[in-house]
Formats: sequence, C-alpha cells, structure tokens
Amino acid sequence: MSKTPQLETDRLRLRERVPEDAVSLFPTMSDPDAMHWWSRPPYASIEDGLEDFSRFSDSWRSWAILDKRDDAVIGFVAAGEKRQGKVVEIGYLLAHSHWGGGFAREAVRAVIDQLFAEGNRRVFADTDPENAGSRRLLESLGFQLEGTLRGEWETHIGVRDSVIYGLLASDWPDAPRPA
Repeated sequence: MSKTPQLETDRLRLRERVPEDAVSLFPTMSDPDAMHWWSRPPYASIEDGLEDFSRFSDSWRSWAILDKRDDAVIGFVAAGEKRQGKVVEIGYLLAHSHWGGGFAREAVRAVIDQLFAEGNRRVFADTDPENAGSRRLLESLGFQLEGTLRGEWETHIGVRDSVIYGLLASDWPDAPRPA
C-alpha cells in the first residue's frame, strides 16, 4: 500500500495513526458497548491497546481522526488491500462521545476520496448484521449490501455472521474518471 497521507475535512484532521493513539482511544476501546460488534473483546488495559496498535500489518494503513477544535484523537479509519486489482477493505472506530455527530461519516468519506483518487476500483466493508449504526453509515455513503457470510467470525460474543457492503469507483460521485 502507499503511504498514509494527511487528510483534512471541515471539522477533522486525519493523520497516520501511531501506537500512542491507543491511550486516547482506550476509554472507547475498553467500553463493552462500544466494542460489542468488534471481533476482539474490549481492551483490558492501555498496554493491550499499545501492543495492538504497534503490530499493524504492512498491507494496511490507518488514519487517526482528530477533532480540529481541540486536536483530540477521536477515532480511526483503516484501509487494507485485500487482493490484487485495486480492492480495499475499510474499517473504522469512533469515540462513543462523538457518536451521532456525523464525524465518522466525514472521516470515512475523506478516506474513500483518497482511496479512489489513488486508483482503487472497489472499497468494501464487513460488519455484523446487527450493527445498525455501521450499516446506516455505509448505506449513507452509497455502499451496496452485497451478501452475508454465515458463521464468518468467532468473536468475544460468539460466532457471528458478517454482511459485506461494497462501493465501486464508478458509484462514487467524486472519484476520478478515466480520460
């Protein structure tokens, strides 16, 4: 994958995520409600978060989401190339204190703009079928429900299905068009 460029929106700054961001995100990532739909259980300690954030794969990039008002880290968006042919998976997390304000949508939109500007042809996301908030976010950005993978994840809440949402560059209004 290419470098993780800094991105900016009206209210947010997105920069490369660093292990120390786990300290700022610990209140959210240790919260059972916020982590309910994740494949891993909530962090038991800040050290868990630091270790997890330190071992991010080379095939993934991750942007920390910073609120411009106070430069606080309020979440992240990650993107990883899943297969050859310019197909990228995205994932995201937002601090519970910022839910409902459109911050996740704004941050994910900025990353999608970047991914399509880089020439990717498809972006997809994988979420739990019962994660209504994540599904609403994806649908609001134009992602299409493509299918369900039954029994896909063994998680801290049991074996879970997964729904796959996809978005093509040709569906994205701001994506560059071939000449």
